Amino acid sequence: MENFQICTPTNLVFGKGTQHQIGELIKPYGKKVLLHYGGGSVKKIGLYDDTVNSLKKAGVDFVELGGVVPNPRLSLVQEGIKLCKAEGVDFILAIGGGSAIDSAKAIAAGMCYDGDVWDLFEGIAPLTKALPMATVLTIPAAGSEMSNSAVVSNEEKGRKYGIGGDCIRPVVSIVNPEYFTTLPKNQIANGVADILSHMFERYFTHTKNCDVTDRMLEAVIKSVMKYALVVINDPSNYEAWAEVGLGGIIAHNNWLGIGRQQDWASHNMEHELSAYNDIAHGAGLAVVTPAWMKYVYKENIGMFVQFAVNVMGVSHSHREPEALVQEGIARLEEFFGKMGLAQTLGELNIPESAFEDMAKKATGAYFGQERGIGSFKKLMWQDVVEIYKLCR
Repeated sequence: MENFQICTPTNLVFGKGTQHQIGELIKPYGKKVLLHYGGGSVKKIGLYDDTVNSLKKAGVDFVELGGVVPNPRLSLVQEGIKLCKAEGVDFILAIGGGSAIDSAKAIAAGMCYDGDVWDLFEGIAPLTKALPMATVLTIPAAGSEMSNSAVVSNEEKGRKYGIGGDCIRPVVSIVNPEYFTTLPKNQIANGVADILSHMFERYFTHTKNCDVTDRMLEAVIKSVMKYALVVINDPSNYEAWAEVGLGGIIAHNNWLGIGRQQDWASHNMEHELSAYNDIAHGAGLAVVTPAWMKYVYKENIGMFVQFAVNVMGVSHSHREPEALVQEGIARLEEFFGKMGLAQTLGELNIPESAFEDMAKKATGAYFGQERGIGSFKKLMWQDVVEIYKLCR
């Protein structure tokens, strides 16, 4: 096990009716709040009214900015920073899913940086400070409600980059699974794929002596998969949603990643799919992740045998590790199919002609700065092309 340090200061408030507490919970942190959200869904489900009423009841002054879309845009982040500076905002409140939260995090970071906020995403400047922020979650998926990361798309450059730092962890997050019951099936499926990917990126490692987090990861992966099949068929099931929602939080607050080397190649490869065709992040991950597994498993076949047996319930002879691994991956693909997710890049309208450019962008070769991605197996652009081909 590797040395580690973890800071998870978020005050997580979980359960029915908790959205009514948001005003009092954030009141100590700022004098004027930016209320940041996406389209009309937060108004349709009543969350916008609940949030506004809670802020007013607590005497919290606020301005608002809607318009966040999936794969949140840099242009709206820049508009938010401009608005916050003009209005003297000192606290950001996001209501919605991961896109609204990530957009809010980027605004919070940009408010504490004198240059263009995109500098932080390109690594030109370090992320060291951000305004405090809070969230009220509507979609369990990105895990951004308790994570230290955010991803934003630069529509002009066609790039999708992330930032990370404890300064953008929310100070308060409200999670009421009652709001999840209104989600359409495609958003449920995409969200589950995202949650699982956050755990797969941590699970597959060469780090030895990580039994505690191995077992934690296996338990949460199995629980999320179990209850995902419940909610996809019965979205009104609150108790099942509570299990999925808690799994989504734990999947990405990094408690499951401590002391172990992590990978993140699948996320890097998927970001290029989203940048190319603006697809949902989870939809792309459901296609890329099994292909990545097929390409890299021989780097540490024992890790994949453990996954097949402990997570996917495969019971073939251990004398045939290849068969165990292949069956484990096939069962994962079968699960994604049951969730109604695409199985190929063709289904996502991404042609083979785009593979090389996407692979070179994912690894930096396109910009003359190639670096291998991932740690389980260091992938150069040619490797990424082969993985994309496995997704056909």
